[in-house]
Amino acid sequence: MIKPLSDRVLIKMKEAEETTKSGIILASKAQEKPQIAEVIEVGPGEKIDNKLQEMYVKKGDKVIVSKYAGTEVKYEGIEYMIVKQDDILAIVD
Repeated sequence: MIKPLSDRVLIKMKEAEETTKSGIILASKAQEKPQIAEVIEVGPGEKIDNKLQEMYVKKGDKVIVSKYAGTEVKYEGIEYMIVKQDDILAIVD
C-alpha cells in the first residue's frame, strides 16, 4: 500500500459523469474532470518548529480537491492521486 509522507494525502478520484442530469450522454472530451475524491490514506502531518501540524482529513472522507492539484500515480492497476492537504478545499458530508 502507498503511505503518504508529511502533509500529503492519497486520494482516489470519482469517475467523471457520463450523462447530464437531463439524461444526455456526454462524449469523453466533454466530460469535466471530477473534483470529488475519496481519501484512501493520510500522511502523519507536517512538522513546523518541531510541532506536528494536525491533519484535517481522515481515511474514508469524501473531499473536493483543487482542479489542477496533485500527482497522478498508478499502483497495482488502480489510479490514485497524491495531493498536499492544502490542495483539499472541502470535506463533503
